[in-house]
Amino acid sequence: MPSFYQELTAIFTQIHENHNFSDTLPLIESKILTLFNAQRLTIYQRNKFNQEIVSRFKTGTELTEIKVNITPQSLAGYVAMSKKPLLIKDAYNEEELLTIHPKLKFAKQFDTTSNFRTKSILTIPIISNNVLLGIMQLINKQDNDVFIREDALRAIEFANIIGQKFRYELGGSKTPFDLLISKNLITEQQNITLSQNPDICLQITELQEKYSVSDKQIGLSVEAYYQVPLLSEYDEAFHLHSLNNKLSTSYLKKNMVVIIANANEEPTLLMLQPNNADLMMEIESVTGLGEYKINVSLPKVILQYLGANTSSAGDLDEINDILDEFSDQSHDDDISADESVNEDAPAVVKLVNRILQDAKNHGASDIHIDPNKGKIPTKVRIRVDGICRDLIEIPANHLQAMVARIKIISRLDIAEKRLPQDGKFTVKLNNVATEIRVATIPTVNGESVVMRILASGAALPFDKLRLSPRNSEMLKYMSKTPHGLLLVVGPTGSGKTTTLHAVLGLLNTPDKKIWTAEDPVEITQAGLNQVQMNNKLGFKFETALRAFLRADPDIILIGEMRDLETAAAGIEASLTGHLVLSTLHTNSAPETITRLIDIGLDPINFADACVGILAQRLIRTLCPDCKLEYHAKKEEIDFIIRHYSQNLSHDDAIKELNLGDDCKLFKATGCKKCDETGYKGRVGVHELLPVNTEIKNLIYRNAPVGEIKLEAIKAGMRTLTQDGILKVLSGLTDFKQLQSISNLK
Repeated sequence: MPSFYQELTAIFTQIHENHNFSDTLPLIESKILTLFNAQRLTIYQRNKFNQEIVSRFKTGTELTEIKVNITPQSLAGYVAMSKKPLLIKDAYNEEELLTIHPKLKFAKQFDTTSNFRTKSILTIPIISNNVLLGIMQLINKQDNDVFIREDALRAIEFANIIGQKFRYELGGSKTPFDLLISKNLITEQQNITLSQNPDICLQITELQEKYSVSDKQIGLSVEAYYQVPLLSEYDEAFHLHSLNNKLSTSYLKKNMVVIIANANEEPTLLMLQPNNADLMMEIESVTGLGEYKINVSLPKVILQYLGANTSSAGDLDEINDILDEFSDQSHDDDISADESVNEDAPAVVKLVNRILQDAKNHGASDIHIDPNKGKIPTKVRIRVDGICRDLIEIPANHLQAMVARIKIISRLDIAEKRLPQDGKFTVKLNNVATEIRVATIPTVNGESVVMRILASGAALPFDKLRLSPRNSEMLKYMSKTPHGLLLVVGPTGSGKTTTLHAVLGLLNTPDKKIWTAEDPVEITQAGLNQVQMNNKLGFKFETALRAFLRADPDIILIGEMRDLETAAAGIEASLTGHLVLSTLHTNSAPETITRLIDIGLDPINFADACVGILAQRLIRTLCPDCKLEYHAKKEEIDFIIRHYSQNLSHDDAIKELNLGDDCKLFKATGCKKCDETGYKGRVGVHELLPVNTEIKNLIYRNAPVGEIKLEAIKAGMRTLTQDGILKVLSGLTDFKQLQSISNLK
């Protein structure tokens, strides 16, 4: 009978004779089970782009694929995180699992869906060069016995063979800088010299300074080695996660790690050495970090998120140190404005800088400094994704000094505390020049300050607006009109400017001269001539519009038609051969027509100039990771048809809805990725009114809103409610969100 090592050698040879492990496994599966006297085998492979392992290689026929998150909440996930073998005598013994980790559980549902009963489990990490590549799991010994330590030692040897194969298939390397050798950027001897220094940060510095290797090439090399996605440069789409507050800045910098989050607060662990399992588990234990992604990045990027230019933006302990320093400078209960200005240099400057940096890294749009009565501390809050949340509290006797500092950098009158003031300043946050708008308002408790962080960015592509096919084609047609007025209307924060810049993205070609007047300029596009309004100097929309007409424009964007003068000038520009785009605050497209005529516009000029009006709202979308599909009930189908067919024939409504025999809808459930809300992100709901000949005639004779609406529906307009119903049917949202913009019963 062949020995264990003879059988192991035979399996090793067979694995390396085939190009892909997935092709080899069916041929050697029975040999592996015999080798370990096991009933079942599952082999997981690391998913490079997610914090999970995926099994596509296993015995048994009940399941086609298993995905497991790399967390301590499952046996395979725990081993993937700890990189340590795990031998379980009885998977159903919860006490045995709890002694290993308090969150460790066995997924019993796999047994309940089959006639199989799991007992003893041996789980081994598949590792190559200390980089996790997968997991091997052996289940139940044939003789009803349990796996022992000798089985684990032999399984580790076998897992090493699989690790070599996985690393080869994934294009991995043996050292962090092997890819640089293959590209002839460094030599093998230079790499050996580098490896003699245990500090990888110093190795990277030497590569940059001594061998002139670019950050990009170094990043690609460490990505290939660690088999983890690379974040190659600082990205404003991410900000510091609040969990960083539970770790000191020195700890984060020493270990070159930081927790960042996107706009939906989904965490990503950014690490220089993502193979450091002990560090990950330590961070999880201290912060309570649950599901998250892992990215590898270079020290420069990690330090940028940590605010290396100043100090850590997320470290509230540091802010408290600044407050202590601030307190040491003055022991008076009340600080006068003059005293505050004189203390311009030390702690108050640091405090304001810290607040700005922290707000920026959290992706905040606004900072609110709200004074309280008497000696009650002043609250500093930030608005993130439309929701206000507390940042810190400032002792009441420090408020005047902080407000004075903000006024100084905003060039406001520090002595004036009785009247509201507006100002602005520009500051570098994470090496990016950021404009801050400041508004001070006197309250009974002192001056309240609101600072708006203007986030400059690129235009959204037109296709990303998620217009219905009908609205998309119609809006494209309207925007290609050589002259006329195109309006986008809706309440504040409904995405009007975003839509207009997406339209300009279609029109922005070398043969077109485009001028924009905005207050403020937040979205920038190459090829546009964008002008910032300055009301203090009398540079208003009307002034800018008349100046544009002398500058040979083809297309003009006016940020907002706030008054009759601006609206009249826009109409005049559109009638003299220019395409004019603008916004207005009205509730619906038909109401916009009567609103503009009511403020004094000539109906005939407006009717001749206007080519279309797009009304829009933003509603929350269902979380794509947890939304639940279900068969629509008869009452729900009747509800859909009833509301969609308003002002529309029943037959036309049925044809457009295309419900079919089996109508399926989606509902919110909630998961960790959406903070158990069931919703993530927002989408536009639109109402596009085309101004055709019939509607022009109605405008000429000042027809009521209802009559204009009926004629617009005949011309192809679908109301906000109807467009929302289509988005419900497409699975983007549900009726609960649609009710936020319409009265559905």
